[in-house]
Amino acid sequence: MSSEDLEAQEDELLALASIYDADEFRKAESVQGGETRIHLDLPQNFKIFVSGNSNECLQNSGFEYTICFLPPLVLNFELPPDYPSSSPPSFTLSGKWLSPTQLSALCKHLDNLWEEHRGSVVLFAWMQFLKEETLTYLNIVSPFELKMGPQKKVQRRTTAQASSSTEIGFGGATGSDVDQEEIVDERAVQDVESLSSLIQEILDFNQAQQMKSFNSKLFLCNICFCEKLGSECMHFLECRHVYCKACLKDYFEIQIKDGQVKCLNCPEPKCSSVATPGQVKELVEADLFARYDRLLLQSTLDLMADVVYCPRPCCQLPVMQEPGGTMAICSSCNFAFCTLCRLTYHGVSPCKVTAEKLIDLRNEYLQADEATKRFLEQRYGKRVIQKALEEMESKDWLEKNSKSCPCCGTPIQKLDGCNKMTCTGCMQYFCWICMGSLSRANPYKHFNDPESPCFNRLFHAVDVNGDVWEDEIED
Repeated sequence: MSSEDLEAQEDELLALASIYDADEFRKAESVQGGETRIHLDLPQNFKIFVSGNSNECLQNSGFEYTICFLPPLVLNFELPPDYPSSSPPSFTLSGKWLSPTQLSALCKHLDNLWEEHRGSVVLFAWMQFLKEETLTYLNIVSPFELKMGPQKKVQRRTTAQASSSTEIGFGGATGSDVDQEEIVDERAVQDVESLSSLIQEILDFNQAQQMKSFNSKLFLCNICFCEKLGSECMHFLECRHVYCKACLKDYFEIQIKDGQVKCLNCPEPKCSSVATPGQVKELVEADLFARYDRLLLQSTLDLMADVVYCPRPCCQLPVMQEPGGTMAICSSCNFAFCTLCRLTYHGVSPCKVTAEKLIDLRNEYLQADEATKRFLEQRYGKRVIQKALEEMESKDWLEKNSKSCPCCGTPIQKLDGCNKMTCTGCMQYFCWICMGSLSRANPYKHFNDPESPCFNRLFHAVDVNGDVWEDEIED
């Protein structure tokens, strides 16, 4: 190795180490070489998809994903003793989402770059080409189809015009306008086992890189109005609004303590984005998250029409209702109950109605349409409905045409006679005007006493032969 070549190699490796961080370039320890990881800059809203007729049976076939990052291309190289004066670097180029044919095309272009730079260092030019021109050189555009085929040593390309959808696979790449038989370069390595694993690796890598990018940026929290690093913040997945974790922690805790587990919305006015359970778990204490989880489950079950709760106070567990029936059996306490009235299951007999329920039942029945009336009659029975209507009519009539005894409460109707009344239930004397109890020894004293409010009103408002007597005194 000449001193000029050694110096050029050392200078090039030192320059690469100063330009790229440890994630992008790593110098080998035992030999003159290293490894570079080239992260491509994707266009905005770059999409990948899997067609529904993929060779593999995948759950996510036919789905499309928008990504910001793809796994890097990895260039492993070793510098021979006579580089750069005579020989090029020996290398391998590997990638997960490019086919061996596409990787071979890149390898060939790297060889061409060496021929252009023969006698000079070329690693930086290689890395710049791979980073900035790979998508253009391979005619890769969005949407980008992930497609796997059988691996072949020799692949044949047919003349085709580049379309808006590009395929990658072991079987070759479309979008080439050359018609030739190509041999896969042994330096080209596609290190992926299957299409399903490729999809998962791409999505995982994209998520990790997005989080890394988020954590390194500064954001203004619109609650405390402080600028903080993304690592100290959290964003809502739907709206992407960002707040610091300290403010969101206090906000979540207050809502959960108040039982408002459905209201963990983005604090931005009029924004309907909701925090995920994972985000809530990350911020609040374990006991508070347990309360959140329990209340969230309960509120979800409350919205399910086929879920009822065991009516036993000591149980109260959710129970699945049998379709088309009114019986439910609690899996915990084995209590069989009617899902309509929440009492012990009564078979085909109508539901029992309490006295308090009669009023509500009568009002509901009178305001219901024909279909609802038939349902109520089937549920409670026509006799119960009729009884409720009759009792309410009787109650309304008594309120309009009778007064209750001040002693025992028995309804009394006054048809005729003076205003000194006798209760038929307890035989108590009372005044029909003021409803006050009268003395059993001298009940008429109440009407003869000048200090009484009913003085001279024994026959007040009494209809006698069509004439109304006003304030006459009984002899």
